[in-house]
Amino acid sequence: MRILVCVKQVPDTTEIKIDPVKHTLIREGVPAIVNTFDAYALEVAARIKDATPDTTITLLCMGPEQAKAALTECLAVGGDTAYLVTDRKFGGSDTLATSYILATAIKKIEETEGKFDIIFAGKQAIDGDTGQVGPEIACHLGYPQITYASEANVVDGKLQCKRESDKGYDILEVAMPAVITVVKTDFEPRYPTLKSKMAAKKKPIGIITFADVESIIDAARIGLSGSPTKVKKTFTPVREINCVKIEEEDPAVAAQKALDQLNADKVL
Repeated sequence: MRILVCVKQVPDTTEIKIDPVKHTLIREGVPAIVNTFDAYALEVAARIKDATPDTTITLLCMGPEQAKAALTECLAVGGDTAYLVTDRKFGGSDTLATSYILATAIKKIEETEGKFDIIFAGKQAIDGDTGQVGPEIACHLGYPQITYASEANVVDGKLQCKRESDKGYDILEVAMPAVITVVKTDFEPRYPTLKSKMAAKKKPIGIITFADVESIIDAARIGLSGSPTKVKKTFTPVREINCVKIEEEDPAVAAQKALDQLNADKVL
């Protein structure tokens, strides 16, 4: 079985830094980590690998050169091979353009390595929170998808997923190949060992540029110019804390004061 996990390197900071001209995130010089939900997606994939013989996990990331660090980290906790999709022509892509580029890169990898049975991704990236890229990849590839999965297992040749819903959980089954997006699971991602870290550093990371996919990609659908959505304005919300603290030894008196305050504020 062949599994692909899409990962993203995201800023490890609550401070938002935006390019004032392009209105895109400035990533250079900002500490970065593997996107949290992608780490859970990799753990779900690794558990399938543990239970299913002859399973391999390929990692795919789109980003600048520094994103290799995220791929190396993922190679140490279950990944077998990794590819970085990087090119200045891909810069500034919105979610639709990004998903199109990733889907094209997946097709390129499959030309030489064979079809993937499962494609995992986190439900969203913590820097954008759109939750759009995973489902859009499924649409570009024409694959069925299950979103908000917290578990996934291969049962009788099909993929069975435990999916979060408003009422609890649904158990869904889907034929492969399929795209699955993963939420925070009940189990934590595994930690790398010293041995796995050393081995990961020795593994080569394949590079996919625009030139590599030029024959199968539409240049009008990538980058800033190929992105139909534009950022009009970005800002950090102003946090206002307004409260009234009631300190009374008698609960009845405290309750009455709280009621009086709510009436005065016309809440009741």
